[in-house]
Amino acid sequence: MEYSLVCHSLYVVLLSPVKNKLLILCIMFLLWVYMLYCCVGYSSTMPSFMMDSDQGKDVGFVSENKDAPGKDLVSKLLLRPKSPLALDPDYNSPSVRTASRELLNNDLEAEKSDVWDEIGGERSSLEPCGLSSFSNGSESKKLPQAIIIGVKKGGTRALLEFLRVHPDIRAVGAEPHFFDRNYNNGLDWYRDLMPKTLEGQITMEKTPSYFVTREAPARIYAMSRDTKLIVVVRDPVTRAISDYTQTLSKKPDIPTFESLTFKNRSTGLIDTSWSAIQIGLYAKHLDNWLRFFPLGQMLFVSGERLIRDPAGEMARVQDFLGLKRIVTDKHFYFNHTKGFPCLKKAEGSSKPHCLGKTKGRTHPNIDPDVVRRLRDFYRPFNMKFYQMTGRDFGWE
Repeated sequence: MEYSLVCHSLYVVLLSPVKNKLLILCIMFLLWVYMLYCCVGYSSTMPSFMMDSDQGKDVGFVSENKDAPGKDLVSKLLLRPKSPLALDPDYNSPSVRTASRELLNNDLEAEKSDVWDEIGGERSSLEPCGLSSFSNGSESKKLPQAIIIGVKKGGTRALLEFLRVHPDIRAVGAEPHFFDRNYNNGLDWYRDLMPKTLEGQITMEKTPSYFVTREAPARIYAMSRDTKLIVVVRDPVTRAISDYTQTLSKKPDIPTFESLTFKNRSTGLIDTSWSAIQIGLYAKHLDNWLRFFPLGQMLFVSGERLIRDPAGEMARVQDFLGLKRIVTDKHFYFNHTKGFPCLKKAEGSSKPHCLGKTKGRTHPNIDPDVVRRLRDFYRPFNMKFYQMTGRDFGWE
């Protein structure tokens, strides 16, 4: 009798419809919690693994190559700053001529204003790539594998924006100025400025002043001796006038181009201390870079050809970076008002885009005799630069 009562009780407990459903729900809930735990655990470990491997790749070579020119820079590179340093302001000086010269030598380009204008209006920023809105556990921030190192007023902004159309390029829009002005901030600070990339994508930045910064080659070498370097060069006389024009738009009371060009107008001695003149001594600056990087690791882009044949010059750049030629002539149209090519369809937009109002300014009229003297001055430096690069850029 007692046995039958026990069996009956077990039957009621185990086979009751309500309790049956509760048991099933509990099992399902436990399975769901277990699956969620597995997914969260997997996703939380993936970025950490990839970041650690990237850090080893980016900075590890310094310790392995003890004879590298940048070995004494390792401690600085790995420092994490207490707070980011602000960009250097323009210097002040009592003399109008001196103030003008220092303004030209230390002028900071307003990168945030150098964005692409939409036809029929402007927008304040442009996404570097359609993939920028895509994020998952496989993305990570890496130090740049390629850098546009120069030159100022040569066409670096146009080249960067053309490259940002390519889906395998991720680039910083503003100029980091890490290897010239913010180097003490350390590599972690620099890496944090970079956009996240997927496996196979190239991280890039551009800061034109690197090319003329004496310490920049050793510092970049210390980061990675495999970094690919791109230099956009332009007729140094035209470049100097463009440089002056940019400063004149911000400081209308500066002396004339002619008075800044010469130390003494009567003797015709060119003032090479003025940065607008000094930047154009390409052979001199290149010699400093070749102490650390082989010529094959550098690409020299013609600023003039980038205007006349953007697709042709972009083909060379994409080949140099080991990328498929995706940016082609179908991406460009020539804007006769501005005088340079524009993108038919910028990445992340269905409308055409051109460089902003800060680009393509009308140059002031310069005394033809000054232009002639400048061409004579630059000629031997240009010839030397042609020999060093193996390319004739066709400057007079």
